Amino acid sequence: MIEGAEVREPALEIRDATDVPRALVILLPGGAERGHGRLWRGSPAYLRMLPFQRALPADVTVWRLRYRLRGWNGPAADPVRDLAWALDRARERHPRLPVILIGHSMGGRAALWGAGDPQVTAVCALAPWIEPGDPVGQLAGRTVLIAHGDHDRITDPAASRRYAAAAERAGGHVTFLSVAGDGHGMLRRARYWHRLVGGFVAARTPRPSTAPTA
Repeated sequence: MIEGAEVREPALEIRDATDVPRALVILLPGGAERGHGRLWRGSPAYLRMLPFQRALPADVTVWRLRYRLRGWNGPAADPVRDLAWALDRARERHPRLPVILIGHSMGGRAALWGAGDPQVTAVCALAPWIEPGDPVGQLAGRTVLIAHGDHDRITDPAASRRYAAAAERAGGHVTFLSVAGDGHGMLRRARYWHRLVGGFVAARTPRPSTAPTA
């Protein structure tokens, strides 16, 4: 199911939970530092999130976000705006569900920036793009996993480690994980990455006896 597919609107590709959903997961793909073209559904960054969707528990609803534009675009922080759009819809449709954000590269940065939304309980940032001065206060009280391959040449594992430490000082419940031998695409140890994300979501999803209704 795809909606919001007009040229200058974000879009959601939705996988419904098999039963009453226990959580809502929003998947955020990578992108580019700058770019005003539409993020193509067939782009490698967008397709890379598909195996992560398949690794998620069947009892969570999954939204894959397709940005209006493929770039971060400086102060505009366009993916963060698109995530805010998606979170507004989460409040409308699933107001009692915990929201878990999963992002890769630029999507990891957007997930971290957008974690201050009251419905967000947890964030998993995979090989995130981190810049000096990126905010951390919004992560207070959130469970955060930042995982980065130690062979990444696109985004900086050391920057992720520093950011994780700063986020923990700001009150986040943060784990930093260095993935030995893998690069930015998370392909050499792909199954490990997929299991990592699936396990993180399962651990942060309420048990059936306590799960809120949609």
